[in-house]
Amino acid sequence: MADLTLEDIAKQAGVSRSTVSRVVNNHPNVRGKVRQRVLQVIEDTGFHPNAAARTLASQRSWTIGLLLPHSVSFFFTDPYYPHLTKGIAQACNQYNYTLALFLVGTKEDEEKIFPRVSRKGLLDGVIVQAGHHGDQEIIGHLVDAAMPLVVAGRPFRSDNVSYVDIDNVNAAASAVSHLVRLGYQRIGTITGPANSTVGLDRKEGYVKTLKERGRSVDDSLIAEGDFTEAGGYYAMQKLLPARPDAVFAASDIMAIGAMRAAREAGLNIPDDVAFVGFDDLPIATLSNIQLTTIRQPVIQFGVKAVELLIDQIETGNTTPRRVILDTELVIRESCGASRRK
Repeated sequence: MADLTLEDIAKQAGVSRSTVSRVVNNHPNVRGKVRQRVLQVIEDTGFHPNAAARTLASQRSWTIGLLLPHSVSFFFTDPYYPHLTKGIAQACNQYNYTLALFLVGTKEDEEKIFPRVSRKGLLDGVIVQAGHHGDQEIIGHLVDAAMPLVVAGRPFRSDNVSYVDIDNVNAAASAVSHLVRLGYQRIGTITGPANSTVGLDRKEGYVKTLKERGRSVDDSLIAEGDFTEAGGYYAMQKLLPARPDAVFAASDIMAIGAMRAAREAGLNIPDDVAFVGFDDLPIATLSNIQLTTIRQPVIQFGVKAVELLIDQIETGNTTPRRVILDTELVIRESCGASRRK
């Protein structure tokens, strides 16, 4: 029986490899019945884990770090981040890991936090919410430190890291195509920041759709936002002189701000100007005119990131992997679809 592995014991006990590892190392976060089942299989097979492997495993912290390289204000005001964190926390609970949250808003924060998150023994792995140019340095440091790493969102350099994302280009194209099908002629967009992969990809989806439909791209109908409600509001004010009859906003919260600007300008939604957002967070259904939007599975996004990271931690496989989740167009009142049939 000397050739038995943790995977063999896991298969016979009907549990995961990580559960067997926890039992072998007497980790407390294992249900009593499950522990007894694993111990019984170990006894029946005469399994003796390699002493060196046990020593290595005992150095595990069973803690995953979530590193958000954005200002603290973004974390508390943008509903995307609490939903992502919820999914990550749920998965950590499910797999018996502790979640440690690190908010990195400045270069000084990064210099203080990085030595902690990369120190051996403190964390078993790290999830980085990324997508801005500035995040690439943090990712590079973690790669150099050989820390198990998964990036939430496509990083600018993606050849050497695993990440979870959606197809932002085609998702945005789906939103704009919907507005084209409804007959709108002057379709504007409020993009995300130009220094983010999300902002660039969703703008690309907008431009791609207009060109495929034989339409010209009018720069006066494009305004850059910053994924805040205020950013959407001011971007919409820039678009108003171009008289758009529909607007695709790259996030729900920017769409809400843009709709407020449109109302203040005396425009009716969707009769004078229609809107489509992106995310389908609860904020999309809170206003009087409910928002048509692209639904992305934000909570599942977090769950998949944890599962991908745990696989790295448990197997030691650092081959970069990409997980692309599906999106869905959710049609509500703000696009005027019901009035254009």
